[in-house]
Amino acid sequence: MVQIPKAAAPSSTTPPLPHSVPTSADVARLAGVSRATVSYVLNNTSAVRISEPTRRRVRAAAEELGYVPHAAARSLRAGHSRIVLMPTPAVPMGPLYHGFIDELQWALGRLDYTVVQHGSVGLRGEEAARAWAELRPVAVLVPGTGIGPEGVAVLRRSGARAVVTIGPEAVEGAHAVLLDHHSVGHRAGAHLYARGRRRIGVVVPEERGLGVFSRPRLEGVRRALSGTDGTVTELPLGYDEESAARLAARWRALGLDAVFAYNDEYAMLLMRALQDVGLRVPEETAVVGADDLMLGRLLRPRLSTVHIELPAGRDLAELVDRAVRDPGGAPERRTVRGATVVHRESS
Repeated sequence: MVQIPKAAAPSSTTPPLPHSVPTSADVARLAGVSRATVSYVLNNTSAVRISEPTRRRVRAAAEELGYVPHAAARSLRAGHSRIVLMPTPAVPMGPLYHGFIDELQWALGRLDYTVVQHGSVGLRGEEAARAWAELRPVAVLVPGTGIGPEGVAVLRRSGARAVVTIGPEAVEGAHAVLLDHHSVGHRAGAHLYARGRRRIGVVVPEERGLGVFSRPRLEGVRRALSGTDGTVTELPLGYDEESAARLAARWRALGLDAVFAYNDEYAMLLMRALQDVGLRVPEETAVVGADDLMLGRLLRPRLSTVHIELPAGRDLAELVDRAVRDPGGAPERRTVRGATVVHRESS
């Protein structure tokens, strides 16, 4: 006789089966209202008047059941999603940019958009745009130069109502926030020349992708010294202590009396290396950064810098909202020109 083994008793550690996902109909039954009322309350619809006791009852029922509105279903009703996609920058971004992005995300949230950051490292142009389009965002905010006109067209065909680029150049078909990096370098160069410096070095980071920002800053310094007795020397520099130490070791041979170090982070790196080889700042070499980071104020000597006025997150969020509401409108171009030198002890 063949014995059929008995089924093993369920383990006490076996996770319980998941409960059914609560729906808006469940919330409506518990609150004693219609599903439409649930939708109006949880979507904060102001077009329909609903008493405050009813609103509280619906919210309490949703919280008790653990109900969360379905974003895809809401998108179907609206005809588009509320997702604003922000691709992760392909180049290193400092604290100034991250602070700006945090403010922008908060402002978009206040306008009922959901901000999604998308990691698409290694993808550019149309390939990146197709990856972003798969999420069907209502808007895409592209940092730097990661997209061209063809990519904008891909996103628009997929349903994106707004494509906004944030960088030094405009892209056909997209709204643009243009960052004027020439003026950053020009302000730094003019400041150093006015302080009596004539042999000025300009740090150009070796990190991949930063050339789109550093080259205009270098050209800005050259423009500031054009027609004067000042000279400009390009200084490639990697963001590591070894690279800074190598540059500092040959500093006296370069004969420079000042440096614009691209931004505060490179300035702090290089200033420490210069001090390590016995160079006095600013007596022998003046140092200027950019971004006006708090850490620069804590150095000794305190770091001179170029303060950059980025657009307010609220203003950019409102631009996105206008573009979503009027997808056929002409692309807006907004140039950010606010750059002022903050003179401290290092220059």
